[in-house]
This record gives sequence, C-alpha cells and structure tokens, in this order.
Amino acid sequence: MTIARTATPSTARAINDRLALNLLLEQGPLTATELRGLTGLSRPTVADLLERLQRTGLVAVVGERGEQRRGPNARLYALVASRAHLAAFDVRSGGVSLVVADLAGRSLATAEVPVEGDGGPDTAGEIVATLLETARGAGVDRLHTVAVGAPGLVDPATGRLQSTGKLPAWHAELLAALRELPGTEVILENEVNLAGRAEYRVGAARDRDTFVLLWLGHSVGAAVILDGRLRRGFSGGTGEICFLPVPGTVGLPSADSCEGGFHGLVGSAAICALARAHGLPADPAGDAPAAEAAVRAALAAGEAGGGFLDELAERIAIGAAGVCVVLDPGCVVLGGEIGRAGGPELAGRVERRLALLSPLSTEVRAGAAGGGAVLAGAVLTAGDAARRDLFGEP
Repeated sequence: MTIARTATPSTARAINDRLALNLLLEQGPLTATELRGLTGLSRPTVADLLERLQRTGLVAVVGERGEQRRGPNARLYALVASRAHLAAFDVRSGGVSLVVADLAGRSLATAEVPVEGDGGPDTAGEIVATLLETARGAGVDRLHTVAVGAPGLVDPATGRLQSTGKLPAWHAELLAALRELPGTEVILENEVNLAGRAEYRVGAARDRDTFVLLWLGHSVGAAVILDGRLRRGFSGGTGEICFLPVPGTVGLPSADSCEGGFHGLVGSAAICALARAHGLPADPAGDAPAAEAAVRAALAAGEAGGGFLDELAERIAIGAAGVCVVLDPGCVVLGGEIGRAGGPELAGRVERRLALLSPLSTEVRAGAAGGGAVLAGAVLTAGDAARRDLFGEP
C-alpha cells in the first residue's frame, strides 16, 4: 500500500525557493507579478520567498519595470550571480585552459597554461597559482566549485582518474593541489563527457534526451546521454570506443593500447595518412590540428576532396554503427576538432553511410558547442553543483 505524504511547510518553502531561483537563472530579472504567473504561486507566497531569498543574499532588487497600470513601477528581482564563483579546466597533455565564472555561468576571466613535455615538479603548483591569480584579477577571492575535464577513466566510486594511455604525472598532481584549496569542491569528469553535457544543454542536442556524442580529435571517444542522464558505466568506461574492435585496422586493440581499435581508423594520425593518400596536404605531425586542417582543405577543394570525405565518413560510420546497434540513440553528434571542421557536410555523409550499415534510424548532426565544448561542459557542471548546494536542490 502506498501512503501519500503531504509536504511539510519547510519542504514546500524549499521547493518554491528552488523554483523561483531557477526561473531567475534561466530568464533573468523578473517582477513579483511575473514570478507569480510563471510559478502559479499566490501573491503572499511569492512575497514571502522573495523576502527570504533576499535575506540569504541569493536575490536582490536590480531595478524597476513600468507596467501598464496605475501606481508605482514594479521592482525587478535578479539572482545575485556573485554569490558564488566557479572555475573550469580543460586538461590536455600539452597544458590546460581555464575559465573563472560566476554562479550564472558567465565567464569572468580565462587563461591558458602551456606545459612542455611531461612538465616538471612544480607544474601543478604553477597551474593552481595561475588559477588563483586569474580569479583575483576578476575580483574573486574564493572559488566555490572547480570542475576539471581530463582524458582517461573517472571511477564513479572513487572519483579517481585512471589512464587508458600514458598521461603525464602532473595531471594527478594538479587534482591533488586543487583539492587542497580551502572550502572548494573539486569535481573530476572525463573530458568527452563534459563536451556531451555542453552539446545537450547549449549545443546540437538541446532537443534530444537521448543521443551519443562522437568526439573526433587526437583519438576518438564518446559521451552517452540516455533519457537525459549521462551514463558512465561500472568503471567509468562508457564511451571508450577508441578500443572498439572494427574492420579495417591492422590488428586488434589490447588492454593497454587502442592502436588496433576504432582509434586506428579515425585517430588524427590515421586521418592525416588518409588525406595524403587522396593527394591532400596533411602535416606529418599527425596531431588533431593537422587532421582538422586536412578536413578543412578537403572541404575547400570541392569535388577533389570528395573521395577523402566519403572514405572518412565510411570509417566514422563503422564505429558509429557499433554504438547505435547497441544503444539505439536515434541521434549521433560529431564533435571534437574533426567533427567541428567537417560540419554539416561530413555529418550528412556519415548519416547516409550509417543508414546502409544499420536498420536503426539515426540522425547525424555536427556539434554546435564549438572548440570550447569541454570548458563549457565543465562550467555547466560546476554551476550545477554550486546551485545544488546554495539552492538546496536534491
């Protein structure tokens, strides 16, 4: 037998507060009348919650709005975005990008910290010092939450980073140093998962609750969003499709190498080699910028680049088909440097090829979160965590 429980007054107040705060976050300053219309709450209830939220410092009067009626102008209430501050990191082998933002997710300052080789004994400390200096330059003395996007597996049980390849030691040292910041929550997440969140919230998949992001850069990975939830798997390995065994590679992947997996078909070095085989220029470095440039060159070449794009689309579709026949996401988003460079043209070619490999209807879209997708996802993640704490959200 199910017993219905009525919310206590304190629970009802908390729910109403969260509702109002989220509306102010999403829509900007609102009058009490507008809040009543959007929430369906009574005049006394809205007046009570606005007074309560002003006392906590989460809401403030920011102006007035004239209404089509006699009497005084209506006060405008807004979320106090300076109530807490966030930071976000995109950690790569060659350095980090970081951003300092307010509670609403607005960027206040950014910085780039290059790291040569494997770094040195003070690399982590130098990066944290740059973060604090950047924050102070934006008038921020304390960071409520820091979200870090890094390559590798993030164990859901422990929150620790586990490498699927060779990661420099300063990655782990940076996390340890950030966790020493007083009063700051540090969240670690796989970089592709963060990019997937960005595509879901502000990018190409805003209208989808279920989709897969294929991240095509130096290597390949995936973020899986099912029914609006990011899926990590038992050990955090959901989306490590660089290890997916596929036809067309020289061998099979192993527990410590993805060279024989899907990575061997669509990693940046493989794409550069494919471009050269089609007579297109490709930097011998074979890194992600070189592969991105090769794809852009193929698009600029028109018909002369069509053969390369068709073969690249076929390679991408092979891995995408393996994902789709298991998950049936209905939508695949192409992100990373290669997905961004290929745009709708490459996405369309992949979709047509994928339709020949699988009976499942799957739309393929070009990513829309841009080159800063990992940072954007990290800001969203940090903001969600800070608001859960401050707004009392479950």
